[in-house]
Amino acid sequence: MKKAVIGLIMLTLLMFALTACDSKDGGNDVSKQEATGNDNKDTANKEEADQSEDNNQTDTSLEYVKNKGKLILGLDDSFPPMGFRDDAGNIVGFDIDLAEAVCKKLGVELVVEPIKWIAKEHELNTKSIDCIWNGFSVTPDRVEQLSMSIPYMENKLAIVVKNGSGIESKEDLAGKRLAVQGGSSAEEALNTEENKEFRESLGEINSSFKDYVTAVMDLETGNSDAVLMDSVVATYMIHEVGKDFVILDDYLLAEEYAIGFRKGEEALVNAVNEALRELKADQTVAEISEKWFGSDITIIE
Repeated sequence: MKKAVIGLIMLTLLMFALTACDSKDGGNDVSKQEATGNDNKDTANKEEADQSEDNNQTDTSLEYVKNKGKLILGLDDSFPPMGFRDDAGNIVGFDIDLAEAVCKKLGVELVVEPIKWIAKEHELNTKSIDCIWNGFSVTPDRVEQLSMSIPYMENKLAIVVKNGSGIESKEDLAGKRLAVQGGSSAEEALNTEENKEFRESLGEINSSFKDYVTAVMDLETGNSDAVLMDSVVATYMIHEVGKDFVILDDYLLAEEYAIGFRKGEEALVNAVNEALRELKADQTVAEISEKWFGSDITIIE
């Protein structure tokens, strides 16, 4: 009997010991789970930090241009006075002179590449060109799709008619024929909800023109009654080229010119912005503007 009691006591002690060990191991498991959770958090934080660092390092746009030793500028070469061909066939203009000065600051060569304006974004995204720089208007769609420089000039989308046409306002264009360059900011503005009433009042809209020069020729021949175009270009054609046109007081939109780059290429954009500001400060921009417009009409800040 005594042996049986002793055996029972020893069995009870053994069970107690085993239970205590299980409890300790369970506590260790909890600690391991907490440690694993902390490790996962640390790993996630590290991955986020690495990703942020990678994002900063992936913008090699400035390095890309400098390694090439050239900046390829895409333009519509029929857009006076911003970029167009002179009598000798050379591409000249305000934007060309300004781009030359910027490239000198960057230490690269300027290469001017005429493109189809309607395909400008495709040319940019396939790296056929490095920027769109040719009286390029800032619009909501372009800001969303591209990286844009600081604005450097103001412009209006103006309505241009022949002198003596009898057309003096937008209302006078009811039932008339309007010419506009395809793929331009003028076409984009015309198609907005804000200008729906004016658009629907027109008799015909012809947006098949590849540039403003051909649109203006259509106005001169009488096939169109008006052209919707940049006031900067219209003013140059009237005062410098001698076109017998009138710019109506009514206009569709006030806008600004800037330079378009591939989305996310902020390193190149920042370098160009810095160069523009330096050229504004040393009066180079003023000299270029006076050459083409008779005064400094730029808005670089």
